[in-house]
Amino acid sequence: MLSATATAGVVFGSNWITLLTTPTRLLYFCHSAAAAAVSDFPLTINITRRPRHRLRKNSCSFSSTSSPFPSILTEPDDGNQKKSVNDARYSSLRVLEWDKLCDLVSSFATTSLGREACKEQLWSLNHTYHHSLILLKETNAAVQMHNHGACRLDFSSINLLLVKSGLRNARRGGLPINANEAMAVAAILESAYFLQLNLKAAIKEDADWYNRFTPLSQLIMEMVINISLVRVIKQVIDEDGSVKDSASSALKRARDQVQLLEKKLSQLMDSLIRNEMKETSFLEVSNIDGRWCINSGTGQLTSFNGLLLSSDSGTGRIIEPLSAVPLNDELQQARASVAKAEADVLLMLTEKMKKDLDDIEKVSDSVIQLDVINARATYSLFFRGAPPSLYLSEELDGSFSTETYLSENETLMASFPKEREWLLYMPKAYHPLMLQQHRQNVQKAKKEGSNAPDVSALEQAHPVPVDFFISHKTRVLTITGPNTGGKTICLKTVGLAAMMAKSGLHVLSSESVKIPWFDSVFADIGDEQSLSQSLSTFSGHLKQISDIRSQSTSQSLVLLDEVGAGTNPLEGAALGMSLLESFADSGALLTIATTHHGELKSLKYSNDAFENACMEFDEVNLKPTYKILWGVPGRSNAINISEKLGLPSVVVSNARELHGAASAEINEVIIDMERFKQDSQELLHEARHHLMLSKNLHEKLKLARRKIKEHGTEQRYRKMRQISEAASMARSILHKKVRQLRAHATQTFQPTADQKQLSTSDSRFTAEAKNGRPTESMSTSVVEINKQPSAMTELPEVGDMVQVSSLGRKATVLRVDRSKEEILVQAGNMKLKLKLAEIGVK
Repeated sequence: MLSATATAGVVFGSNWITLLTTPTRLLYFCHSAAAAAVSDFPLTINITRRPRHRLRKNSCSFSSTSSPFPSILTEPDDGNQKKSVNDARYSSLRVLEWDKLCDLVSSFATTSLGREACKEQLWSLNHTYHHSLILLKETNAAVQMHNHGACRLDFSSINLLLVKSGLRNARRGGLPINANEAMAVAAILESAYFLQLNLKAAIKEDADWYNRFTPLSQLIMEMVINISLVRVIKQVIDEDGSVKDSASSALKRARDQVQLLEKKLSQLMDSLIRNEMKETSFLEVSNIDGRWCINSGTGQLTSFNGLLLSSDSGTGRIIEPLSAVPLNDELQQARASVAKAEADVLLMLTEKMKKDLDDIEKVSDSVIQLDVINARATYSLFFRGAPPSLYLSEELDGSFSTETYLSENETLMASFPKEREWLLYMPKAYHPLMLQQHRQNVQKAKKEGSNAPDVSALEQAHPVPVDFFISHKTRVLTITGPNTGGKTICLKTVGLAAMMAKSGLHVLSSESVKIPWFDSVFADIGDEQSLSQSLSTFSGHLKQISDIRSQSTSQSLVLLDEVGAGTNPLEGAALGMSLLESFADSGALLTIATTHHGELKSLKYSNDAFENACMEFDEVNLKPTYKILWGVPGRSNAINISEKLGLPSVVVSNARELHGAASAEINEVIIDMERFKQDSQELLHEARHHLMLSKNLHEKLKLARRKIKEHGTEQRYRKMRQISEAASMARSILHKKVRQLRAHATQTFQPTADQKQLSTSDSRFTAEAKNGRPTESMSTSVVEINKQPSAMTELPEVGDMVQVSSLGRKATVLRVDRSKEEILVQAGNMKLKLKLAEIGVK
């Protein structure tokens, strides 16, 4: 760590970089460029050689406890123009506090290399639109995996540093990997193997999960894992990272020999100490370089002979007894045998691993990639982010109607037309760092055991979200409002949201946002001075805005805080108007500027590319609400506030006169616009209320209609059941009467010769009916049957016409059961089963 007054030089090839430090700032310069960056956090400088890094030669890495802000001098040989571009971009990200958000997101990674890779990815400025879409798709798939629960991307048990070092040692040859590296390799292979098994089980349960987890499912399934290598490693390496005794017979013998010799030495030392304790008061066993010795007090003499290894007035004398020398020599040889046997085992493992080194390295790289993706998804789940709808500005097709969102944002969307195309739609978006700070404060209060009301009040003091609804035709948005009203926070929220969507992160919004893909986010925020060029605050802002103006493209986002401030108000307003018109005509895709200059509010009325908004201010309670009012410019509240705070009326009146009639008229117009907007919102709310009542009445009418239909159907079924039951009862009574009449007729009936003759003709009639010839004799027989009032004595045949006495009508025979002397007849729509006695003839 450099001190506050230290000066140092670091050589980059032929270039010198001088590091000048002050108690609060660190500035560094290159001989071919002006000041490159200013950092407010303590730095640690490490000079190392890093192959395959951005730097072509020795790299100087800057690490900080508060920020991973990268050096902008990444390509010292590419010219000043590229340095200026990187300077503007990185300076913009620094003022947006993108470095803190990168630290926060990377903290959700479960491995050290995953955290480093996450920061590097988030800091990359080279993401294309299609790459950003892939990153978002990966994050969405990881969120799906979290929601599923079975496929957890948790690699906290893996030491990727040991895996990488083990792979390097194995590729180098000659020296084997150590036991800890081997166990790390086994751990990563085993973790990847179980991840594959869990994914396969989820896909087997529902094949659609494969598509939901894509592209992570492809990445996981493509990993080649030699699970037999894991078993081999675990057979010879213990969980604590030591080689097992069972790994080889030579190792077992050598370790047994070491234990035997250590036991002999322990017994020998105990014997010598017991003999000496009679004369001396301080003796203890020591181990010096693996040799057993005795430590005696200063000036104390011993009766045994030995070799004096060291003598110190503070620690006494260390003596190796002569009787222990042979045993110590044997112990050293035995330990050397143990080390050789362990090395042989590890060398055997290294040889087995060599054919799988490429696959293991791919698995390691895949695990790092999965850990980075999991960090982005876990961050989104922890802070309840929403997946953004990212698009290119050239591909904006179709309207983005507010109708879809009326139920969610009725108040905020009230002033907009029914149909509107949005360039940026971001409802209730939170500043991620403010939300994090709020959660940390709540957790700290709970941890410290604060009172429940205090914790509850702290939880309710939630950060206020902001809403951004910017029309597709808008190129410049001007936000006005009082100081501490939240204008700067709004700028940072939009800038961070754009970077988050571009980097594959979910935006902390109440619902999915619609946001264009920006190639760069430029920002001029704050009150910083360019000390490297001895520039004032105003000059520093102009230098930054000039760089932004020259480097922004038609796909860039530009954020300007207090444009035109820091100089004469008239000149500042004119310069601000000129700058914003320049950005609107041929500058960035979207420019958002905050200002106090009232002249900038009028640009909307002369140029359709401009839009006004203001931060709402509660004049009753004299405090900002941190909400954005769209389409209305902010008005000055200083004089009104001073009047309510008790400033003498004479002073207030004089201030109003000095302020000017023209400004007062503008404020009156703004007041009328606000009043008109409020009235229109109230009317719109009333209309929506009546519309909601109409919808409720319509639903009630539909419900009543359905109930009436159900009641009518139920009534019909009930009437049908009643009629069926009455018919059945009547039929039963009728049958009972018929049986009684037939029984009475059977008792009084006696067959005669004429009836026998009738029976003979009946048989002839039946035969003719079977042959299908309705002759004259058939009709004659029917007539004769009708004429005979007596009962039949023989069973008829199927198809015969018989007279049913109980009904007084003819019926057709359908079935004859001769064993029971029963027949089944049909008379019209009615079927009856009758006995022979119930069939009469005339």
